[in-house]
Amino acid sequence: MEEMLARPLIDLVAGLRQRDFSAEELARATLARIGETQATLNAFTCLREADAVLAEARRADERIARGDARPLEGITLGVKDLEDVEGMVTSHGSVPYKDHVAERDSLQVERLRAAGAIVVGKTNTPEFGYTAISKNLLFGASRNPWNLDHTPGGSSGGSSSAIAGGVVPMVTGSDGGGSVRIPAAVTGCFGLKTSYGRIPHGPSDLWVMDDTAVHGPITRCVADAALHLDVSVGAHPLDPNSLPHPGIRYSDVLEDLPSGLRAAWSPDLGYAVVQRDVAEVALRALTHFEEMGIPVESIEAGPPEPGGRWGLGGAWELLSELLPKLPEHEDDFGRVFIRGIKRAHGVDAARWRSMRQLRAEISQWCADVFARYDILLTPTVPYDPPPPGGPFLRELDGRPQPPANFGSFTMPFNLAWQPAATVRAGFSDAGLPVGLQIVAPRHRDDLVLQVARAFERATDCFATWPSV
Repeated sequence: MEEMLARPLIDLVAGLRQRDFSAEELARATLARIGETQATLNAFTCLREADAVLAEARRADERIARGDARPLEGITLGVKDLEDVEGMVTSHGSVPYKDHVAERDSLQVERLRAAGAIVVGKTNTPEFGYTAISKNLLFGASRNPWNLDHTPGGSSGGSSSAIAGGVVPMVTGSDGGGSVRIPAAVTGCFGLKTSYGRIPHGPSDLWVMDDTAVHGPITRCVADAALHLDVSVGAHPLDPNSLPHPGIRYSDVLEDLPSGLRAAWSPDLGYAVVQRDVAEVALRALTHFEEMGIPVESIEAGPPEPGGRWGLGGAWELLSELLPKLPEHEDDFGRVFIRGIKRAHGVDAARWRSMRQLRAEISQWCADVFARYDILLTPTVPYDPPPPGGPFLRELDGRPQPPANFGSFTMPFNLAWQPAATVRAGFSDAGLPVGLQIVAPRHRDDLVLQVARAFERATDCFATWPSV
């Protein structure tokens, strides 16, 4: 059972098609594995009824037997608890929403299910995805499979813990400032922040104004992420910012690394403070790019530090969403969470102008970089993940650290809409995974995947996984 779930998604798809095992066996193995690991990893918040999951799996086996299998036929799926599954609670990790039952699937879940995936449950997240540590008042803290004394990151921490721990072969994630890349990096997974609009949002009662968050996969290899995109991308009328279908299958072009690529390397984006051994691991990984025929040049100047202005934009939008709940339920939200959200009451024209200026300056910096280089390389996360319940480091190498420093390398590319991925570069002195971030120009999700796949092929970086 455990060996089955340790295999990449693409191997499981092939095994199901070849009938090496059945979808029902995979479903039973997944449900059993969740039961085995829940007390340690706490990756899931709730599960569907086992009978419903197994009935779906048997129908998948029937489709496979008659040669009518869809791309994800029979694959078990965990859905981040910020995203809707019809008939299941979307709690957002928040007490006032503990009984909030979704009336329909999100567009991403709808497409994954239409491709044959079987939802088994919801994965843990911090309250409304507010921080990079996956804990909340409803379900407690998720843990990192590599070392249970550390967080699996956030906000997609339940999803990253489930993938790294061999609990479920496929999950959803979302990333508004690093919430796919950070948990993927600290659990040694592959994580892709897609171009803004690549996977459509919705449906939603409110128009999205803070256009930084995207959906993206967390997986055990790069090819798994390409398959995830192949069945979920493309425009939808409910998302006005959704991008047209790219006209390719990412799986088909994964090995087509272009020649003549040029890479820029920034060790700190001009402002981040990075743990010594993390910096060394990321720097050593650059040698593989030279071997791949991609020369790497260091750059010194960086974009403006996003810091509090990034968080204020998200707080402003979330405050408007929560307004109907505040009169009766303000005391039910987490204290740190609601205090941070209420900062948005102070947004005036001057602060709004400052946030708009930040995004324009970061966009200009990215335009300048990608006019000279094809990809940008950085560390993904500046230091080892904190404990499951926090806190973040207050000081690193004698320099005070705000909590936002944990997202120093990820936030700029949400604000400027670039696609970015994290690959496993190695391990810190504490034995925890270290991520290397690969960033490309807007809409070049294919290039991010191709470079990541070439790095994976050169290093076999996803060969080992923790035992839980």
